[in-house]
Amino acid sequence: MSEDPQRNFRSAYYEKVGFRGVEEKKSLEILLKDDRLDVEKLCTFSQRFPLPSMYRIFVWKVLLGILPPHGDSHAVVMSYRKQQYEDVLQALQVMRFVQSSTPQVEVYLHMHQLESLALPRRTEVTPLEPEAEDFLAISRAMAKIVESSVDCYWLIKCFVNQYSNKYGDSVPHLPKSLEHFLSLEDSRLLNHLRTCNAMSKLPYNLWFRRCFAGCLPESSLQRVWDKIISGSCKILVFVAVEILLGYKIMLMGMNKPEDITQFLENMPQENTDAIVTKAIDLWHKHCGTPMHSV
Repeated sequence: MSEDPQRNFRSAYYEKVGFRGVEEKKSLEILLKDDRLDVEKLCTFSQRFPLPSMYRIFVWKVLLGILPPHGDSHAVVMSYRKQQYEDVLQALQVMRFVQSSTPQVEVYLHMHQLESLALPRRTEVTPLEPEAEDFLAISRAMAKIVESSVDCYWLIKCFVNQYSNKYGDSVPHLPKSLEHFLSLEDSRLLNHLRTCNAMSKLPYNLWFRRCFAGCLPESSLQRVWDKIISGSCKILVFVAVEILLGYKIMLMGMNKPEDITQFLENMPQENTDAIVTKAIDLWHKHCGTPMHSV
């Protein structure tokens, strides 16, 4: 589809006067009015633009398959989702696996374990597996984004399952991609990190297994998750690149890999929106911008 000059002019004008995203919001609203939602177009929109906060949870539920494309089925499907949530929760309560005092994110974990046939015995006192720790980290972040416990559980569960099933083979290669793109953006910084033997000790689990949950504040994190949920795990690489670039001066002054790792695991939170914005621009620069049409 050819570009609409009038639309481009309006978009430029809205951005100039401080209403960035007005045209994009209208485009999304047109997509959401369809009787049968076009999942592919919603993915393309989410890849290209940030989702407006008022529509984010709904779009995530559609893209993750929690809701079907047909709008007239949404109410009945969500009633089934709610019933399943309550049945699993009740089963855990009957088994006395959870109580009213159990933290909500742990409830979500045990529900997921029960549904995955991976619930440990109550008598077992063992450290959590890395996958369970990752699940809890994502749960804590999602719980700060989503109010409804039913929606929250289904979003966590489907997000984790999608990430594992769709990107599981790609995740081990993300550190190598990070090294590649960092070499293109700032070879001096990369050489410093290599000289310090820090490249192998960067917080890859926090960045790539937990998708920055516990690293970025939720206001920034949800913009990254827009891209993951709509079809790209490579955005994680560019967020990591921009974090390294954003704190280059501090990192260049460190020579011990453990100091670099500790700093990155507890990085300041005030510049994260700018980091994510730059990361998305860098991602589009290297991977292209998906075309969008309504």
